[in-house]
Amino acid sequence: MKNEIEHAVATVKVYHGYGHQNNLVVYGHVLAGKSVRPSKFNNNPISNIIHLARLFLVKPVPHVQLSLQWQNQTLHATTEVDGFFKFEWQSDFEIDAGWHLIEVHLVDGQGYKKTSGEGKLFVPHATQYGFISDIDDTVLVSHSAHTGKKLRVMFTKNPRSRKTFADVVKFYKLLALTHTEPNVPNPFFYVSSSEWNLYDDLNAFFKHNGLPKGAFLLNNIKKWYQLLKTGKTKHEGKLNRVTRILKAFPRQRFVLLGDNSQSDPQIYASIANKYPEQIVAVYIRNISLEKADFTTETLNSIQNKSIKTFQSQHTDEAIQHAKTIGLLV
Repeated sequence: MKNEIEHAVATVKVYHGYGHQNNLVVYGHVLAGKSVRPSKFNNNPISNIIHLARLFLVKPVPHVQLSLQWQNQTLHATTEVDGFFKFEWQSDFEIDAGWHLIEVHLVDGQGYKKTSGEGKLFVPHATQYGFISDIDDTVLVSHSAHTGKKLRVMFTKNPRSRKTFADVVKFYKLLALTHTEPNVPNPFFYVSSSEWNLYDDLNAFFKHNGLPKGAFLLNNIKKWYQLLKTGKTKHEGKLNRVTRILKAFPRQRFVLLGDNSQSDPQIYASIANKYPEQIVAVYIRNISLEKADFTTETLNSIQNKSIKTFQSQHTDEAIQHAKTIGLLV
């Protein structure tokens, strides 16, 4: 195939997949060239700018064949126009809870492996709760409501110098272990308007800060000329990603965590009204004070009043509320 010849050097990026025996899904991209993985981060703004620019200097490889070996099953997929691929399948064997190493292969027309990428598949334990969280301005200080501040932080900081909100790591660690055993943590899913270009940096940020490990569902990959529009997506895109998780785990009850810098209150209220039996609580960080009243009205529009809602500026307030309603013990 033409693309296979042109892109002899390609990167198969495999993102954290998730699911259970009857519904497993793995996402990724095939990109021309080698992966951007710096060996270390520093506080030099020029280095950080160059690093960020390289993440968006991508050339997707469309219409190439991929294979994934899962136990005795051989699965096949084809990249889309933007290099995106998706494997979705049922496992022939029972799967233990936890993280499972997987490998996706780029193959030629005869089925020979050209290059491969490794990833992990997340099978949650059957715990009482699951958590779906936004990232920007919910966990990561991003200034999404202020374009100038947002771009300055993006261009001058790196995954180790970016900041979390006070007590958010404490809160998420408590949530990961609430109503369960230490060796059976509650699952976390991070759904963001950030693009797949930032996947490795987000992973590095979460690991560096000790946040619960989880699966990421991000926005469509962007090119270099779209860099200034990073983090902007349509309302429906994020709503669909959250819905995908709820459908994948229909017996799990979820807590939704977000902020009011963009559309989280509207998205979460819509989700709560559509899946009232699966949503336990909704937490919104009050980033935009001028939107506080509108956020309250939006949360009040949730029809099932047994779903707890809480808006706060500070994480410690959310922690106290979670204890009050018995979410944290």
